[in-house]
Amino acid sequence: MKEYQPDKIRSIGFISHSGDGKTSLGEAILFDTKSVNRLGKVDEETSNLDHDPEEISRRITINATPTFCEWNKHKINIIDTPGDVNFIIDTKGALRVLDGAVLVMSAVDGVKVQTETVWGFTRDFQIPCIVFINKMDRERADLFRTLDDIKKVEGMHPLLLQIPIGTEHEFKGMVDLLTRKAYIYKEGETGEFQIAECPDDVKDTVETYRNEMIETIAETSDALVEKYLEEGALSDEEILSGLKEGAQR
Repeated sequence: MKEYQPDKIRSIGFISHSGDGKTSLGEAILFDTKSVNRLGKVDEETSNLDHDPEEISRRITINATPTFCEWNKHKINIIDTPGDVNFIIDTKGALRVLDGAVLVMSAVDGVKVQTETVWGFTRDFQIPCIVFINKMDRERADLFRTLDDIKKVEGMHPLLLQIPIGTEHEFKGMVDLLTRKAYIYKEGETGEFQIAECPDDVKDTVETYRNEMIETIAETSDALVEKYLEEGALSDEEILSGLKEGAQR
């Protein structure tokens, strides 16, 4: 078994309201990092994470399930946690030992009851948390409606890092606000994508939210505020540093 130095190990938990897709996200990460050779699917009962017979039959996560992958020479321990109210105590227990959490949220349904519950757990244990908005390819998916929904939750101050290209059946990929590069998915369920220039039809939206992102990040430290006021810009390294600081608040 490969050994990793302590500074090359991260432990994160996937949390959400039941049915928002955190297990499917975990399956995609395992597949894309070549940790498994097939893409597991909850609906087809081929999940690598939900393997308990009751989980398979009910198509929900009942137990906090650990797995791991390797990325950029780091070992990433992932715990897929229950979102159903009947098993949520397992989620709370898992979060006690994690470095951070990814709160998965549906772009169709937005904030739900257990969304707020598991978000509260991350505040209780003071662990960094980021939000992954899922299901952009589904009917009625709406990123900006979901963003407005998030803003209503006490303590949540969302900051967009990516802008989708298309939505529902026309969803094709996303534009990274840091680099302004587009990531366009290839056909099929390969997880592969091509990097391209930002499409013209989303350029204005990208610039609007990129400026908002930089202004918000500048507020995370006095040094960044001073730099931004003097020069009107931040370097990529400063933006990343501010993002890390902001996620831990």
